[in-house]
Amino acid sequence: MRVPIYQVDAFTKRRFAGNPAAVVVLPSFPSDTVMRAVAAENNLAETAFLVQEEGQYHLRWFTPAVEVPLCGHATLATAAVVMERLSPNLGGVVFQTASGELPVARSADGYVLDFPSRPSEKVSSPPDVSKALGIMPTEVYRNQFNYLAVLDDARNVRDLQPDLVAIAGLDRSGIIVTAPGDDGYDFVSRYFAPAKGVPEDPVTGAAHCMLAPYWAERSGRSSFVAYQASRRGGEVVCRLCGDRVELEGSCVFYLEGQADISL
Repeated sequence: MRVPIYQVDAFTKRRFAGNPAAVVVLPSFPSDTVMRAVAAENNLAETAFLVQEEGQYHLRWFTPAVEVPLCGHATLATAAVVMERLSPNLGGVVFQTASGELPVARSADGYVLDFPSRPSEKVSSPPDVSKALGIMPTEVYRNQFNYLAVLDDARNVRDLQPDLVAIAGLDRSGIIVTAPGDDGYDFVSRYFAPAKGVPEDPVTGAAHCMLAPYWAERSGRSSFVAYQASRRGGEVVCRLCGDRVELEGSCVFYLEGQADISL
């Protein structure tokens, strides 16, 4: 079966930066085995699979190893595909997903995702977290998805060289590392999830669903301009709105074509 496929750089205004996501447009979802194989073949942090059915857009996301319940950059990329290629007159789209309805609206500079907030609780710094990172965090938080390790300086976040094997052995699927921002940003971060087949994710929307409530509580503010300091790097505008987080970013198309997804 040949289907349209796009590769889009998300959370960036320039090509070869941000987080690349593949978007595969389907008449219906194939088996999980096929989608895992396609995602592994693409070898990107996430591949989004989109099905339009009875006027609704259904969306699923796969890393090269597993299906994930929420993915920001691939949702942003899929919104760009829908509103720039499939239905250019749309001003917004609502995706039906494992995390509920996810609205995305056009903005002056790109698109705004409306995602669920992911609050966290403070925990005593587990020795395995500091050992995996190679540095002692000032604070450690967790929720059901990830650890959040807070460092005191943005340079420490940028220079971090963690033990990915040790991170893969943690009892959460990934670890976010953050610090107060530099270069005009409110905060910086990086995200490591080797257990999900993503050693380091370049720019992670879902991580900012945890970062935004943390920094809101710490600062008393609700709006931030954040930078994810991976090698590619990307900018995310975050706004905490009750139990939701708005994530705003831009997209750049890199590749458009067809894929043969027959096994």
